[in-house]
Order: sequence, then structure tokens, then C-alpha cells
Amino acid sequence: MRYIISVCDITFASPGCKFAFSEVKLGIIPSVISTFISKRVKVSDMRRLFITGERFDTEAAYKIGLIDFIIENEELDSKIDHYKDQIISSGPNAIFEIKKLINNYHNLKESDYKKHTVEKISELRISKEGQEGINTFLEKKKPSWSK
Repeated sequence: MRYIISVCDITFASPGCKFAFSEVKLGIIPSVISTFISKRVKVSDMRRLFITGERFDTEAAYKIGLIDFIIENEELDSKIDHYKDQIISSGPNAIFEIKKLINNYHNLKESDYKKHTVEKISELRISKEGQEGINTFLEKKKPSWSK
């Protein structure tokens, strides 16, 4: 539960938080979570933090990319609401496809990635959601998924 932040798309932390990958202090490794951490943090930072198990603060977590925003507690709800509103105003299937695209980015050669994205935009453009999104944009209306 401690590392749930590593699997989040958008991350927030208050000043004064403490973080650590302290498994090494127990004689074990941050095994499963390391695959998720590696998508947010450079290998050089992982190496240092995993080997030492050192504690680090919110500023350091921000600098290495573990968190996206440092937010004061009293501003946290409004910042989360802002991003929640941004997300729910976006096409649900498009979000799903974006997540798949990002998760598979490193598995594709550049030429395959370009081909995949061209095929995917063509597919999504004619989908029910894509057609609704384009048509409501042209009509200056909001699509059904936008609250």
C-alpha cells in the first residue's frame, strides 16, 4: 500500500512527506513495485534509493519524478478536483487507449510505434466515441461523457 503512488497517473504530495524504498534494510528487494517505479523514476535514482534504502522528502520525490505536484494540504482537494474534471471531460475509451499506448511505448520500435498510432487514430476517429467527440466539438456542444 505504501507505494500505490507509483501506479498513479497523476501524483500529489504535501510538503513534509517522507518516502523510502526500505526493503533492502529488511534483506529483501522492492521486487514487484520496481516495475512501476521504473516508469516514473530514472534508473540512476532507483539504483541509489533501492541500494541505500535512504529516506527522502517531498522535494526529492518531486525532483526524481515520483510525484507530479507538491500541494499544501488546504489546496489538495481543489487540485484533485481540477484534474478529476479534466479527466471526466475526456473520452473514456480514448483514455483507455492512451494508457495502453503509453504502457507499450518502450516495447515498440519507432517505426512500429508510428504505424500503430496511425492505425489507432484511424480506428478511434470512426468509433462511436470518436464520432461523438468530433461532432459535438464542431457543434460547440459537450459530449455525453463530459459532466
